[in-house]
Amino acid sequence: MSAESASAIPKGQVDLLDFIDWSGVECLNQNSSHSISNALKQGYREDEGLNLESDADEQLLIYIPFNQVIKLHSFVIKGPEEEGPKTVKLFSNKEHMGFSNVSDYPPSDTAVLSEDNLKGKPVILKYVKFQNVRSVTIFIEDNQSDSELTKVQKIVLYGTTVETTDMKGLKKIEDH
Repeated sequence: MSAESASAIPKGQVDLLDFIDWSGVECLNQNSSHSISNALKQGYREDEGLNLESDADEQLLIYIPFNQVIKLHSFVIKGPEEEGPKTVKLFSNKEHMGFSNVSDYPPSDTAVLSEDNLKGKPVILKYVKFQNVRSVTIFIEDNQSDSELTKVQKIVLYGTTVETTDMKGLKKIEDH
């Protein structure tokens, strides 16, 4: 079964693509001809020939704002075996971060991506840290081979919108 199939979506979660505020998306240290759109936008991210690539060194700092408050459950970052990301730090609701101050803040969560993760296995986050998320900053600190070039084929964020949480539906489950 392909990791691309609907079963790869964690139960009860949705792809948050439709809730991204595209006008505010930023990526520091991206190669201008291999930009964040290649890894994040629908259609582009499904094309394995397109990548987000780092420019001056291996680090990437990606800022993704949402057009409504979300709960972030998990993420997928796909990449090649050698140049794929390794250490990924996520920050909830931290705006205007740069490489100069990214180490000043404790990350909301940190993940070290495995070979399975790079092939599409979701990374489950510390859900309590991502409850009222207006934006997420993804800091890709290094890559699998410690080389100067990092490549990201696909970024998918899974979660739910806060507004659409049906509290009545949750109560009914308890009543059984």
